[in-house]
Amino acid sequence: MTGGWHAELELWFANSHGKTRLMRRRHCGPLAVQRAFHPEDDGSAHLYVLHPPGGVAGGDMLDITCHLAPLTRSVLTTPGATKFYRSDGETGVQRTRINVGAGAMCENLPQETILFEGADAFISTCVTLDDDAAYTGWDFVSFGRPAAGEGFAGGRFRQRVEIIRDREPIWFEQMAFSRAPEVLEAAYVLAGQPIMGTMVYAGPVLENTVDHIRDHVGAAARGVFSVTQLERVIVCRYLGQRMSQGKALFLQAWSILRERGLMKKAIAPRIWAT
Repeated sequence: MTGGWHAELELWFANSHGKTRLMRRRHCGPLAVQRAFHPEDDGSAHLYVLHPPGGVAGGDMLDITCHLAPLTRSVLTTPGATKFYRSDGETGVQRTRINVGAGAMCENLPQETILFEGADAFISTCVTLDDDAAYTGWDFVSFGRPAAGEGFAGGRFRQRVEIIRDREPIWFEQMAFSRAPEVLEAAYVLAGQPIMGTMVYAGPVLENTVDHIRDHVGAAARGVFSVTQLERVIVCRYLGQRMSQGKALFLQAWSILRERGLMKKAIAPRIWAT
């Protein structure tokens, strides 16, 4: 790649004095973190990943790597949306790698990604889990800016998400299309809806958790929300018109997964309320 920002951020978490703490960090280019917060009784570290430029242009490359030591707990989020701007031909790349030690828990819950008309974006997430480690990750993608009347007819988008436990893939999904507005309209893809969300949970669950989510979340969101129990993960989907609706539904599902899998209440990062 040429002519863009190349930013790297690497984080190491470990337990110290009853809390999960950010013990070490390495960064270059425009990626940074604020100090960790500890709003939960179990010492979970809530950390905000910052990208000061506020957007990704063609040729930019962002690399984020997180290492969680055994028995640590961390909630990762961002203070605002990630924006992929119109490209003149080069691809904007964001890659995230998360390594979760035995008995640890990582919740990767960033704010939404907005694809501007003409953007060329590649987003990759790879999570490796040791033994009984647990992970929750979500992503929301807005194809264009619906509130501004802007679509995504001329852009290019690729996304790849992989979760590996004990060197064995337990979840793999990828999506790719290029300058094909009819793809977004197809019933088997986005059915004309501009906002897509996916949440994947890999961890302990109580029996009938999926039914519980359907009863408490899906009943009020027919046609835009679904939840599925697969062999080793639970997957929630949103497809609709409003980002606020998708976030509200996923927050409810996340709360249920926490209470029934991790035996603790969901405490949303404070930055979401600002």
